[in-house]
Amino acid sequence: MSYRQSAWSEPLIYELDRGRRGLLFSSLVEEFKKLVGDAPIPQEVAREKEPELPEVSEVEVVRHFTRLSEMSYGVDNGPVPLGSCTMKYNPRIGLKYAFDERLEMVHPLMPEEKIQGLLQLLYELQEWLKAITGMDVCTLSPAAGAQGEFTGILIIKGYHVAKGQADVKNEIIIPDSAHGTNPASAAMGGFKVVEIPTADDGNLDYEAFRSALGPQTAGLMLTNPSTLGLFEQRILDVARDVHNVDGLLYYDGANLNGIIGRARPGDMGFDIAHLNLHKTFSTPHGGGGPGAGPVCIKDRPVSGSLRLSDLLPGPVVYYDDEKQMYRVRWRGSNSPGSIRPFLGNVPQLVWAYTYILSLGPQGLRRAGEVATLNTNYFAARVLKETKLFSLPYASSRPRKHEIVISAEPLLNETGVTAEDVSKYLLDAGLYAPTMYFPLIVKEALMFEFTESETKENIDKYVEKLKEVEELARSNPEKLKSTPLNTSVGRVDVVKANHPRSVTPTYRVLRARASGKDLVLR
Repeated sequence: MSYRQSAWSEPLIYELDRGRRGLLFSSLVEEFKKLVGDAPIPQEVAREKEPELPEVSEVEVVRHFTRLSEMSYGVDNGPVPLGSCTMKYNPRIGLKYAFDERLEMVHPLMPEEKIQGLLQLLYELQEWLKAITGMDVCTLSPAAGAQGEFTGILIIKGYHVAKGQADVKNEIIIPDSAHGTNPASAAMGGFKVVEIPTADDGNLDYEAFRSALGPQTAGLMLTNPSTLGLFEQRILDVARDVHNVDGLLYYDGANLNGIIGRARPGDMGFDIAHLNLHKTFSTPHGGGGPGAGPVCIKDRPVSGSLRLSDLLPGPVVYYDDEKQMYRVRWRGSNSPGSIRPFLGNVPQLVWAYTYILSLGPQGLRRAGEVATLNTNYFAARVLKETKLFSLPYASSRPRKHEIVISAEPLLNETGVTAEDVSKYLLDAGLYAPTMYFPLIVKEALMFEFTESETKENIDKYVEKLKEVEELARSNPEKLKSTPLNTSVGRVDVVKANHPRSVTPTYRVLRARASGKDLVLR
């Protein structure tokens, strides 16, 4: 099957403005005044003139965004094996219920007795996530995985403040394979980050970890399975050691998809866990959000009658036996305050609820098993059928949900880079894997096919990697000129991502790719 992406010379919607309107609301103005009366806008916030919005007819609006969508690529078009991102398919049944019109009519300030159905749904989702993670209490509020991380860090800080040891407990231990948001969250919480290397066996370097551990250790942030797709084999020892110095263990739930139904963070010794609903529970991913990153905790004692749940920002939904209704506890007595207003990102939560309900416990376990099977099938073929791609760190160990292969042998022999490989895949209509992450793997290509990808598509990736090897030896310059079939050609990635030149529009990107300058007015 040949591939060529749509490439419309699409103007900005402001450039389509011809003074045409698809819908007029003039009749609603008088109706609004009848309902609420004459409610003048305070002068200090009133506009001096009407906003300059584009006036475009309905048909042109539809055509504009349809053409833009044809220039895009996502999981509805084909595989998106971005390692560490878990770009699994988003079942349409989730879309149906997440944007149910009854939900759209719910106001955040409605009284609890008016939204009992929604509160019951959120309560059940909390209970399911607690069971999946092996934790005791869960809040659905955080709006993203990174916000969940920051919430966990604030809980760790609150734990040590409550025990009067915040001045001493000033370090967070983080492996060198961690997601970049881990050290960022720890630093934002006021902690010093102590980086621990990965050993040759793919585990946390245990001796280096033991050397870094001490009275100053506030906690450990760990992803398990790791970014390499490997399960931390000494996790029980690590948990014991951190608890022995009165530190807390934080679980980054980005990789839960690889072990769901098989292992639980709470059983491994973790005290706090966040879950990326877009990575494990099928909610949409990408575009900067909005997302959801629930945080679950072990309700361990802190000091006196104070428990870890008292440090948890709300809300937490609970069932009031006395009033026989679902209610909301907005925050713990010693929490740092609200992380996000109201009940969280409700559409994402409903989507995840629908996914869990539709699969059930055995289906969730099966999803993790198939994701792991897909990864190891891909790994076995690549290692057997290619010569210039390697598997750093414990190549004999099975991977879980994702795998990081290295194109370093390819680079050394032919000069072809991991980026060149990725661009060539784009020309075949195959979305590229994550490149150059984690940093501990040179020329890294990080694949994660998830459980929703087919064997046939995984085979296509293997065949294309074999083609890359042949082309790298015979015509490396052709590889370096790709992609040729996409709507945007190869760009200078350094310039394109530099704060001084990064642009919010695709038109400037296309102009740069063609060597032209485009000035937006």
